[in-house]
Formats: sequence, structure tokens, C-alpha cells
Amino acid sequence: MTERIVSFVISGGVGSRLWPLSRQDNPKQFHDLSGDGSMLAKTLRRLTAKPEGETPIFLIASERHADRVHADLAGLDLAGGGPLFEPTGRNTAAAVALASLRTLSEYGDELVLVVPSDHEISTPHQFWESIEAGAAAASAGRLVVFGIKPTQPETGYGYIEVATDRDGVFDVSRFVEKPDLATAQTYLGAGSFYWNTGIFLFRAGAMRDAFAAFEPKIWQATEAAYKAATSDLSGLYMPLELYSAIPSTSIDYAVMECAKDIAMVPAGFRWNDLGSWQSLLDVGPSDKEGNVIVGDVVAIDCENSYIRSDGRLVSAIGMKDVAIVTTVDAIFVAPVSHSQHVKKIVEQLEKSGRLETRFTPAHDRVIDSGAWRRRVRHWLFEETLPLWSTLGVDERHGGFHEALAFDGSPVMKPKRMRTQARQVYAFAVAKARGWDGPAERLIAHGIDFMAGKGRTDRGGWVRTLNVDGSVADPVEDAYDHSCVLLALAHAHMSNHPDALRLGEETFAFLDAHLEDSRMTGFLDTLDGMGERRSNPHMHLLEAFLAWHRATGERAHLRRASRIIDLFRSHFFDAESWTVGEYFDDGWKSANSEKATWTEPGHHFEWASLLVDFADRSGQTELTAFARKLYASAVANGLNRATGLAYGAVSRQGLPLDRVSRSWPQAEAIKAAIALDDSGGPDLKPEIEERVGRLFRWHIDPAPLGLWIDRIDDRGRSLASEVPASIFYHLVCALTQYLDGTVERES
Repeated sequence: MTERIVSFVISGGVGSRLWPLSRQDNPKQFHDLSGDGSMLAKTLRRLTAKPEGETPIFLIASERHADRVHADLAGLDLAGGGPLFEPTGRNTAAAVALASLRTLSEYGDELVLVVPSDHEISTPHQFWESIEAGAAAASAGRLVVFGIKPTQPETGYGYIEVATDRDGVFDVSRFVEKPDLATAQTYLGAGSFYWNTGIFLFRAGAMRDAFAAFEPKIWQATEAAYKAATSDLSGLYMPLELYSAIPSTSIDYAVMECAKDIAMVPAGFRWNDLGSWQSLLDVGPSDKEGNVIVGDVVAIDCENSYIRSDGRLVSAIGMKDVAIVTTVDAIFVAPVSHSQHVKKIVEQLEKSGRLETRFTPAHDRVIDSGAWRRRVRHWLFEETLPLWSTLGVDERHGGFHEALAFDGSPVMKPKRMRTQARQVYAFAVAKARGWDGPAERLIAHGIDFMAGKGRTDRGGWVRTLNVDGSVADPVEDAYDHSCVLLALAHAHMSNHPDALRLGEETFAFLDAHLEDSRMTGFLDTLDGMGERRSNPHMHLLEAFLAWHRATGERAHLRRASRIIDLFRSHFFDAESWTVGEYFDDGWKSANSEKATWTEPGHHFEWASLLVDFADRSGQTELTAFARKLYASAVANGLNRATGLAYGAVSRQGLPLDRVSRSWPQAEAIKAAIALDDSGGPDLKPEIEERVGRLFRWHIDPAPLGLWIDRIDDRGRSLASEVPASIFYHLVCALTQYLDGTVERES
């Protein structure tokens, strides 16, 4: 066969039927399931083995898997092809439209071959012979599919019913979705049904015409995204705002079930879509008892079983016809005949927001709870609290310095009210945890400066003061008031004599001036103009819960419940498990470039606050929201090179701000601690890992008692100073870590 075929590999699936091995961040196409490379790498090698003729090879994959894709492409000659990256999944119809557009723009109306990335085809020569058998029909303008003659009633595959045989090429009567067992048995007996391999061959122009006839919106939207795509040496990247507008549906529904004169070629190659543990048992190298054993496994008197360990020792006695699969954080056990139903487990885990469906933990996690306890205690009580209680205090003008240089000298810059309040909070928390430093004096010092210099005529608090205490920015900001309320609650718990009165006055101002009379929630500032933000509401929730803890008054819990209602109705996106940051005046997602902006650090903060509110209110269903936020942040918001949370990612998990700051790492610790006691998975290894990464990247490289606040995506410091506003994040997270762990013996 000398005619050029432009090949496209579709690599966007998750492979949930192979959970717990296959997950959203590491789907099955990237796994080595048979010992000779990942499924994707084997698919690409098969395409490069075309006997003759030019074969440009393209790959359509998720942008979030770009690093994995490039690793599998290494060393392969793609004949001018390369990766096309989707910023978000839009199903197979969009992928096929993209393949057709790429071919038409680069090569003209050539033949297009579309193949899945995660199927086992062990006979590449026969594979290309089958493709060649369909080339004439495809050249004539027919859409060609490839079918496998069934060998048993299979409920995990789609089927093709065929009619007339034209020299080995059949006319397709209909496509059938995955049947139940009884129906599959009738298909097997009928002789006119084939398993659908999901492989397509067609002329690019023929597929364009099919979309025009049946789904023109998909073609038009895909074309708009393709024309606006950007490219570099690493691949072609579709713009998120345009690609996400493509209707999401499968090529089967969009085109194949509507088109006429579709041809099917019986596949002459050995094929398995490796869509279940049963399928891996069927194709894997087995012992004399029919078992497929992978990893550290001891199996005695077992038969026809698939037993896999990705880490710990697995031992089994007398097991027959079962699948046993263990990973670092999960174990799956089922009869192999029922292993298709693992998707029910995944669905149940998804409903409760479990991390195990979306994220693959590292094999070298610390599992000894309290491993960092001594280092944390020493840094808190012997290094950073002594430093900030001296060098961080402005004894001349009052209050606290906004930042310190790395030599410990103060950076003379305006003092934000939120920073002054957070320092008061941090010293109050330290006092409650037994710090023997001058906490009461520091709390009084901070409150005297705030109340003496920073009050407004309406009873609120200014946003910023100059170094000498004069007002720099008089705006009354909800964010700053949340920080003031938080500080006053903890000062009240530390027996400061004026904290309760100041708190009551601040609540009165909040109710009179910043409460939004039109809708649930609060205005960011008094004028109520501009974008609305969820972040001040999150910090108000934090403050309300602190006041409930300080006074026991349910009025504060009722205030908190209003924020929770706003979170449920507007902030939380149920599809992506994310919290929106920016909104318009009606709490609709802001119509700006930050409409899909989400911050992993805020997800962690919301998670711990939701658990706190659930514990206080009895609304235990909120814990599932907290798990989903934590799972989303860990699965989509971490830099895999450093393990640190990015500054911001899109709802689809694409990095928008690649800088890692210190405070999200502290909030990740708090979230893991909160969820560890919530009836879900054991997160103690996660807690230890988060503490370890905070010290590895942010604390240990810094001078004594300080930290590196900003780190780039390669782990290099971007910090020029140490902001005091981060101190409260670190003190809160690390004291909670000490509360939840016990001293280990030497």
C-alpha cells in the first residue's frame, strides 16, 4: 500500500474500569500492562511499522498529560506529525473533527486513520493488512470501521451488525451499545455481529461532509479552535475558551449512527481493548494454574486469577477466578467475571469526593505519623516565633512590619490591616499552644496600633497604614474586616480586655455597611463596584467560626451558614469540583480572562473550613464537598516536579500561575488534617508529605526563622523578601500538625 495515510492516536480516556491502577492523572494508556512499554508507546510503534508509504502520526491528548506524552514520543519518527493538545476533554467527535481539520489543512483530502491509544494489538503486520483492506472503500468516500468476530458474549464492548459482504468489506446495518449478557449471547449466536474496535478510516473530506450533514456545530466550533491554536516545538495547543465551546459527544452518536453506506472490514489482527481485569487475565503471561501474577505476590493454590501488587506484598491462598489489585492507597478485590463493574466503585468514590479516583500517590510516601514533629516544634518555638516577636515588631511606630529582608531587617513599606491582624492572631495561637514568649504584650501591641490608627468614622477599619501609622488607603474592605474579626476572636480567647467590644463594633459595621441587601453575601468594599470575589467570604467564614468557638453563640454559626449557602449555590462547581474566584454583581461567573481561574490554596482553605462547620453544625454532608475540593486541588493543582501547589489553575487543571507560594502548602496541611478525622481515607501519609515539602522547598533553604515565599515551577527561589502576612498560615498549620501527632521515640 503506497497511498499516504495520516494517522491519529486518540489519548483522552481515563480507563476507569482498570481502577485502582488507572486514574484521571495517570490513565491506563500510560501504564505498562504487559512488560513492553506503555499502551500509548506500543500504539505509536505499531503505526510507525507501516510497511510502505508515508505515514505522518499525530497524537490528540490532554494538555495536562503533556509530560507523559512527550516521554512516550521520545525516539519515535512521527514523519512530520506530533501532538495536538486539548485543554479540556470534549469526547471523540471533537477529536475526529480535529484530525480531519489537521489533515485537510496540512495534506489535503487524504486518508485519515483514527485509532485508540489503549488497545492491545500484538500483530502489527496483520493490523496494517486489515487497514489496507479498507483503503479502497475509504478512498471511494465511505467511512470505514473495523470489527472483531466475537469469541464469547462480552458486555464491555460495543457491537456492529453487518449485512452484505462485498469482497470482504461488509455493509453496516447498525451500531449497538454495550449490551447486557443475554443480548450479548444472542449476538454471538447470530453470526452477523462484530465487536467494535473503535478504529476508523476515511477521507478527511468525507468526514467533513458527514459533520456538515449531522453535527455542523461540532465542526464549526472545532474549526474555530483549530484556527486559533498556537504551536511550538512541543506541539499544537488549542485555546481553552474556544475548545471548551465544542459540544461534547462521541463520534458514534454524532456521525456513525447517522451516516449511511458505512463499511466494515473484519479485523485480521489479535485485539483486546484491555478494558477490564478479566481482559488482562486473558492476554497476560500466565503460570501453569492460569494465574497472571504481577509484582510482589505470593499465591498458593490459586487458579485463573489476576493478582497484582504495585508496592506491598500480597499473599493469597485458594483464590479462584478473582482479581486482586493493590496500589499504594487502595485495594480492589472481585471475581474476574464481575470486574467490569469496578466502575460502580469509581462512581461511589466520586460521589463522596474521594481522592483515589483522581490522583496517584508516590510510592515513597512517609507513612510514620509524626515524622516531622521535632523539626516543626523546634522551628516554631525556637526559631520563627522568637524572630518575629522581636525583629518583626515595629517598636518605634507601633504595629508589625509588613515584611523582613533575608538578613532580618524590616522592609519599610505600608502596613496592611490584614497583616497587622494576622500577626495578632498568630501570637494568640502560639500562646494557646504553650509558647512562653511575650504573647500577651504582642497581642496588646498589635491591637493598640490597629485600634488607635486604623479605625474609620463609621466604625470599620482602613485597608492600609503608612509605616508611621498615618492612613495610606482608607477603603473599608471585607477581606481586611474578616482578618480583624479573626484576630479579635483569638485575642478574646487570650483574655484581651477590649477584644470583645472591638469585635462587636466590627460586626455592627459589617451588618450596617458591607452586608449586601440585594443578595446573599457581602460587598467587597463599600461602593460595591467591580467584580465580586469568593475569597473574602471564605475568610469571613473563618472569622465567624472563630467567634463561635470563642463565645459559643449560635448567632455566629448562623452567620457562617449564610456563607455556606453561597458556597453551595454559586461558588462551587459540581462538575469540576472547583471554587470560582471572580463573579459579576449577580454572582454569575465573571466574564473575564479569570472566569475559569481557581486557586488550589483556596480549595485547601475551604476544605478545612467546611469540615469545621460540618462538625459544629451537624451538616455532615459538607464533608463530601471538602473531600472534592481537596481531591481537585491535589489532582490538578500540584507541580509534579516539586509537589507544591501552583498559584492558580483552570477548572480543567491547566496551570495559569506556575509560581508556588508558601501559604497554599500550609493550607494543604490543614486540609489533610481536617479530612483525616472525617471518616474518609487515612491521610496521615499525605500530612507528612505536605509538611516535608513545605520544609524542603520553603523553610529549610531560608535563613533561621524565615522562609522562601515564592518558588518557580523548577524549584528556584523568586523571593526577595519575607512577607509577614504568611506567618499566620504557617503558625496555624504547624500548630495543628503538632496537635494531631505524638512525640516519636528516638
